[in-house]
Amino acid sequence: MNNIISVENLTKSYGDKQVVKGISFNVSECEIFGFLGPNGAGKTTTIRMMIGEIGADSGKIEIAGLKVPKDMAQLKTIVGVVPDFQNIYDRLSVRANLEFFASLNSISKTEVDRVLDEVFLTEHQQKACKNLSRGLRQRTLIARALLHKPKVFFLDEPTSALDPMSAKLIRELILKLKNNGTTVFLTTHYMEEADLLCDKIAIMNQGNIVASGSPQGLKDKIGRKAVIYEYNVDGEMQKVEFSLSTKEDREKLAALLREHEPIKIHTQEATLEEVFLSVTGDKWNNSKENNQ
Repeated sequence: MNNIISVENLTKSYGDKQVVKGISFNVSECEIFGFLGPNGAGKTTTIRMMIGEIGADSGKIEIAGLKVPKDMAQLKTIVGVVPDFQNIYDRLSVRANLEFFASLNSISKTEVDRVLDEVFLTEHQQKACKNLSRGLRQRTLIARALLHKPKVFFLDEPTSALDPMSAKLIRELILKLKNNGTTVFLTTHYMEEADLLCDKIAIMNQGNIVASGSPQGLKDKIGRKAVIYEYNVDGEMQKVEFSLSTKEDREKLAALLREHEPIKIHTQEATLEEVFLSVTGDKWNNSKENNQ
């Protein structure tokens, strides 16, 4: 699969603080790429450089063979970005909002029908946006960003603070976009969501990319696969968890096997959350990224 996004040696500083430190990565066509990291890692700054909102200090960004920021006029025709949550006209209906933004960009009204169906909004199209739930509002913003059929779609935490059903619909939409040939660049703090959706991920921490690959590949390489050993002692069930990655745990498991006949032994796969915590460490920055 060809690369549709290429980022090479990208840097950005604010004053004396370098927040993006020479990162490089590629995104293949028609894949869902997860861009993960704790608050303050540099994700927002990276994305803002990729969509041309701010300039890089150094490095190269190409999307579909076009250079950022040199070719931004052309890039705007093939890149979709979900706007700010408040960037919608509350007094207008869902449909009227979409028709208004379509008219601003010389897009046919038939495309409004297409995106309403695509994001499961047809039955809600006449509702005033001021009366929408958070989930419906988010889908309206996504529909707006899909009006021009972008090849590359940037989604920043699209399921944040949504109820389970709304989040499920957004995830189904993301998979639908991929199946229809759109490349999705996704940020999320939900590791289960990234594991479920993403073909490839990059984890960023303190301005660097500290891990990248497929979710399964990272779990196999970095994660801690455990063995759960259950046995009986004087009529009471005991359960012990071992990691086979350390010699000490392997020796403990061997000793336990000699002393107690197992009732049940099963393995527990590493999770993407464990991988994330392993490569980002304990240096959590719980403040907002403050444009970094």
